Amino acid sequence: MSLPAPQADAYLRAGIRLPSGTAREPSRAAGERANGERDGYDRLSRSEAGGWGEGVAMAAGDERVPPGLDVSRPNVARVYDYTLGGKDNYAIDRQMADLSHEVMPARAGARANRAFLRRVVRFLVAEAGVRQFIDIGSGLPTQGNVHEVAQALDPAARVVYVDYDPVVLVHAQALLGRTNTTEVVTADVRRPEEIAGNATVRRFLDFDQPIGLLMFAILHHVNDDEDPAGITRFLCDQLPPGSYLAISHLHNPGEAHPAYAAMAAEAEKVFAENLGTGRFRSRAEILACFGDLELLEPGLVPYNDWRPDDGVFPIPEAMRHLALCGVAKKT
Repeated sequence: MSLPAPQADAYLRAGIRLPSGTAREPSRAAGERANGERDGYDRLSRSEAGGWGEGVAMAAGDERVPPGLDVSRPNVARVYDYTLGGKDNYAIDRQMADLSHEVMPARAGARANRAFLRRVVRFLVAEAGVRQFIDIGSGLPTQGNVHEVAQALDPAARVVYVDYDPVVLVHAQALLGRTNTTEVVTADVRRPEEIAGNATVRRFLDFDQPIGLLMFAILHHVNDDEDPAGITRFLCDQLPPGSYLAISHLHNPGEAHPAYAAMAAEAEKVFAENLGTGRFRSRAEILACFGDLELLEPGLVPYNDWRPDDGVFPIPEAMRHLALCGVAKKT
């Protein structure tokens, strides 16, 4: 894979390492385009991959850096914020997001994941009767947060946001303030006992009533040796019957779709080398995170295939292979 010289140079100046095997294209005269201008993936053309999609407009971001905040390396929450069109990000985060988009349709994927979140929360409130939620790895506040979706249907619905990043806590508290129906706690998904035993979580939620455990785009940031399936098993063991687990996860389709498997492998290198995390797992590995819970129809599927509604927008064909999602019930 190769990148245009100005873009590659900008990444290197910012301290972002290019993925292994990535070359810097020779400089070109202004306005000159080579035949078959590269779009960041050398095994499928954009048309063969179904098109990347336009994603969302990117915000400029506020470059004023609060004291003590490290902006020398990209941050997962801020990268995702930028990908969704947010403003709470910095140059290093925007460059990382743009680099990820060179190897996969990351922007369209982020939007589709957010739409899946909204459909899940609406289903759990309107059809499953769930009125309590734990959103782990919630990230920076953006439009369509869990509490907004849930409380539009039932103003009494209660939501606890959990994220390990203290920057997320500051932003969330500033946005949400103090309410009787929404709380924010700092805890790490890799230490699930700290979440289950958190005093705020235990005080705020009724563990005798069903809870929706939401793990959107978080488990692929848990390394294999940190046991993502064991984490979900532990957390679900704490929940009462009638609770639900929702997961979205990056996917490597393997031999069934070798071209997309190669795309997943390249994207995984980008994430690992710049963020330190980002595993594209097999279907079997993702299914293992649901344990023995009852997987609801339509099962483990691409984002747009989980109970689509009028809000579903077309996504690139690549994202039908590079991410899966599902919802399961504890009986």
